[in-house]
Amino acid sequence: MKTHWRIAFGLALLLAIPLGSSLFAPLSLSPLSAQRRRDPLNPLEIDQLRDAMLEPDQRLKLYVKFSRDRMTKLEQMRSDPKTTDRGRQTHDMLEDFLAVYDELNDNIEMYIGRKDDIRKPLKVVIDADTEFQSRLRALKNSANTNAAEANQYEFLLTDALDTVDSSADDHRKTVAEVEEYMKRKKKK
Repeated sequence: MKTHWRIAFGLALLLAIPLGSSLFAPLSLSPLSAQRRRDPLNPLEIDQLRDAMLEPDQRLKLYVKFSRDRMTKLEQMRSDPKTTDRGRQTHDMLEDFLAVYDELNDNIEMYIGRKDDIRKPLKVVIDADTEFQSRLRALKNSANTNAAEANQYEFLLTDALDTVDSSADDHRKTVAEVEEYMKRKKKK
């Protein structure tokens, strides 16, 4: 009888306390939650994106700008002689760039699904893809990097290059698909 009461009390307690409560924090520490990082976007950027939610042209251009900002900060950090733990910082900044760039791709997919006319911003995205490819390759071929430092971000850099390369191809195909869709829509 005591066991049933304890089980019922435990279930009631679980239902009464939100799972995000610090009481259950040790129970929710999985490898995935331990790997979560902060949002790579700052509050101002988040507000700008929220304001542009219904304007694909503006929103996609913001994502390009934010991705470009991450690349610029990465390059500035790497060229600063006062930087310490350059390998770790490079890794973290590449991670931020990739997170923002992935959001850009997710938004493109969302607007395609909604049948929005995103031809103009896609041209901006394609130009940025070429720029990002060049900047990432320059980082990969950087002569001022020692092997121990490069090991800290090599996998992420390869992933970023692969992502931008495949996305650039997808973006070019998407422009053609949107052009075709808009022609059909105009005929109707």
